[in-house]
Amino acid sequence: MEGGKAVKTFFGRLADGAEVSSWSLENGGTRLKVLDYGGIVQSLEIPDRHGRYANVSLGFGSVEDYVAGSPYFGALIGRFGNRIAEGRFTLDDESHQLPRNDGAHSLHGGDEGFDRRIWRIEPFTEGPDVGLLLRLTSPDGDMGYPGTLQAQVTYTLTDGGDWRIDYQATTDRATVVNLTSHVYWNLAGEGSGSVHDHELEIAASRYLPVDAGLIPTGGPADVAGTPFDFRTAKPVGRDLRVAHEQSLHSKGVDHNYVLDKGLTARPEPAAVLRDPASGRTLTIATTEPGLQFYSGNFLDGSLVGPGGRTYRQGDALCLETQHYPDSPNRPEFPSTVLRPGEVYRTTTVHSFGV
Repeated sequence: MEGGKAVKTFFGRLADGAEVSSWSLENGGTRLKVLDYGGIVQSLEIPDRHGRYANVSLGFGSVEDYVAGSPYFGALIGRFGNRIAEGRFTLDDESHQLPRNDGAHSLHGGDEGFDRRIWRIEPFTEGPDVGLLLRLTSPDGDMGYPGTLQAQVTYTLTDGGDWRIDYQATTDRATVVNLTSHVYWNLAGEGSGSVHDHELEIAASRYLPVDAGLIPTGGPADVAGTPFDFRTAKPVGRDLRVAHEQSLHSKGVDHNYVLDKGLTARPEPAAVLRDPASGRTLTIATTEPGLQFYSGNFLDGSLVGPGGRTYRQGDALCLETQHYPDSPNRPEFPSTVLRPGEVYRTTTVHSFGV
């Protein structure tokens, strides 16, 4: 299927009888499987230095598992990625209350966010590239958010093997938007154990400290002299157990990094992840101003992947390109407000190598 058309297969059914389909793409040495449920990346396979393929993203083998207890494995997140304090924000002097699905706060769009919706998918071929166009209509008042939002996400596999995500949205009423992808990465292969030996580099000299509810407490702080300094590549696990107030809040790392490049018109480098054992590398470039690095702290061994192995703490990590947490309540942060007549656009590119 190298450079060929997408292949659609039946994956399962939801409790209401709705059919869930899986779409398979391959191009440039990268193999991608996507579900129309949640826009979920069920698997992403890339070769190691010896040409051996492995699925480097965590996921499940059945629809039932995704519905029952997925911590957003591979999902598209919306309307608002990350947390909004108290599930509440004010826009144009009108207050909006969202579901509080993360303690006192709202997380990833609420308890029925975009990760739990059936997206309309159309495959496409554009020159040497192949991809999927995903569409979703979120009605006015959906999870408490104002405005009818027309969301469109494009997954493209280039002939060079890159996985590119282009996000786009419009609204008929002022609202807030912050879309992202929640892939859990393990470059040694899902179910292979800890990623603490992976080497990570993040192009950010500042991060956002948080309180016990993982809500930003104020402006950015320097990473220098803290366990959160990844300006130079280092093993993910090297400083995870260093005593630091912020590490206690998040049981590791679950923080927004303020990318040095800022908000950009074109994707610029944000992070590089390497697995020394397999030789696989992941380079992330984005237009977004922030990167949420989550070190898989809350994986507890209760979830079982498609290969029959359990996922435990530190068995994967997330690198979510996005605007900052709680931005609707922080006018000093880059704005996440979208108004009628405007188009929300962001792009993130994942490049793989050995």
